[in-house]
Amino acid sequence: MTYVHDYSNILEEKREEITAWMAKKRSQVPIPIYGSVDVRDAGWKVAVVDANHFPAGFNNVSKEDEEHLSSLLKNHIMRIDSECKWVHLYPESHTRNIGYVENVATIQRLLELSGYRCTIGSPELSRHGSLAGISGPLQLSNVELIIEDGKEELLVEGEKPCLILLNNDLTEGIVPGLPTNKVTPPPSMGWHRRRKSEHYACLQKYIDEIAELLGIDSWHLMTSWFVSEDKCLEQEACRIKLAAEVDDFISKIKAKYESLGIEREPVVFVKNDRGTYGLGIMAVKEGKELLELSNRKMKKLMYSKGGADVENFLIQEGVPTLLNDEGSAPVEPVVYLVDGEAASWFYRINDKKGDMDNLNSPSAKFLDYSEVGHLYGEHAKGWHALVAELSMLAMGSEAMNYAQET
Repeated sequence: MTYVHDYSNILEEKREEITAWMAKKRSQVPIPIYGSVDVRDAGWKVAVVDANHFPAGFNNVSKEDEEHLSSLLKNHIMRIDSECKWVHLYPESHTRNIGYVENVATIQRLLELSGYRCTIGSPELSRHGSLAGISGPLQLSNVELIIEDGKEELLVEGEKPCLILLNNDLTEGIVPGLPTNKVTPPPSMGWHRRRKSEHYACLQKYIDEIAELLGIDSWHLMTSWFVSEDKCLEQEACRIKLAAEVDDFISKIKAKYESLGIEREPVVFVKNDRGTYGLGIMAVKEGKELLELSNRKMKKLMYSKGGADVENFLIQEGVPTLLNDEGSAPVEPVVYLVDGEAASWFYRINDKKGDMDNLNSPSAKFLDYSEVGHLYGEHAKGWHALVAELSMLAMGSEAMNYAQET
């Protein structure tokens, strides 16, 4: 079996070529201001398994990385508007989620470290003077929606901010006022429009190019996937068809494993093609599991944030994690990126789960790179950074595609 880590010397030998290639590709797409990715490292495959355009875990990044993160934020904002003085942060409405509130507080701190005034709030949150966070209360500004020259605009304490920074994934649609204000990330990248499968379609081309540059099989750097469309799982005919598609997909993965000497039973994840927070996800080893779904499991699979209908499913090869903590709990890297650069790591650790399970559950804990990164080696960090930065290129490509459609 060939391990990706065995190619680490090639990764370093090609560093200058990779840097030049990356710079060229970044010049061709709108690079996201920020993003985060979940990476799975099986040794024989290192791949992004989830990519978030509105990251909600900045509270887990290392304090040591904050100066660098703030510098990258400033670089990005300067390109958007060199005269910008005031950034307004538009959050989710998770008033009771203290972890999320702390995430928002951290982003505010990073922006203030960058030299910007940063206010926080939305019309929906205006009735709250503050929100409870882990480190203390988060102060909110009064935000109102007005009509000016026939257009909706957001005012913060009666004035227009220079830039609105979204930290709201827009599952339920574009909020009023955003289209006419200067906004980043683009509202078109919200989950009301975005599809996970489109990210992987954009990512595939970059993975193929970088794999060719490195002289390795691109399969080692990306999870296999396909989309099952128009599935109404409450109807038996839909479940039968989906089960057959899953069995065919699993047989192809099994053949690839056998050709490489990988002694694992393939597992695939059935995911809502849109949405976040680990909702609407199920792991299966064979299609018949979908035919035997209990009502409870079916409702769980069909559930999505905000009650949005599930229409299409992303069927994705499960990638086990080779990484574990010193107590043998499975671990997956979470890479946080600003201005396209992998700038901070932390690790999701879950001793209630197995090495193939979705680790994103309430039982997970998070440790930053300074605490446990030494367990996994610089070679792992290099590969994790590479696939994460390729994912940001794919996000930029997605955003460009959406802009052309409107």
